[in-house]
Amino acid sequence: QIVLVSGHLDSWDVGQGAMDDGGGAFISWEALSLIKDLGLRPKRTLRLVLWTAEEQGGIGAKQYYQLHKENISNFDIVMESDEGTFKPSGLGFTGNAKARDIVKEIMTLLQPINVTDVYDDADGTDIDYWMRDGVPGASLRDDLSKYFWFHHSQGDTMTVQDPSQMNLCAAVWTVVSYVIADMEEMLPR
Repeated sequence: QIVLVSGHLDSWDVGQGAMDDGGGAFISWEALSLIKDLGLRPKRTLRLVLWTAEEQGGIGAKQYYQLHKENISNFDIVMESDEGTFKPSGLGFTGNAKARDIVKEIMTLLQPINVTDVYDDADGTDIDYWMRDGVPGASLRDDLSKYFWFHHSQGDTMTVQDPSQMNLCAAVWTVVSYVIADMEEMLPR
């Protein structure tokens, strides 16, 4: 059984892609790194996917889906961060009401950093195939007030990234992915 965390590696032609989507790729990598460094071993596999060709229409995601859809019942949740890594506020979530209640309970663990909201509908080109087939999905929600200042522009460089905000995003990704991966049962569908 698999809990998938992800971001995409490719960027728009004119930018370096530090925000879109280097930040999402980084926090996904960091989540698994933190879990390993803490010596935690969840019941399910945590899988990091760094998508390619998202900006060209999600070609990498389509290929991954085609290769793994026969095992769709083993995918517990698919998580994608692709809207920057600014100050987080919570998660977008796609899944049934029982699964949403579980995710809301998990998010209460993040009260100390004030990131507890669960919004309707996860977003993510790379996880859409899975969610359409009933796999619960989550996407990071953060402060988008500056996102379109840099989105698909030459301004999308490392100077956009705030390490303290990225750490908060990585904390959200780490807690959510680990708790779901370590629960007794998979999220209900």
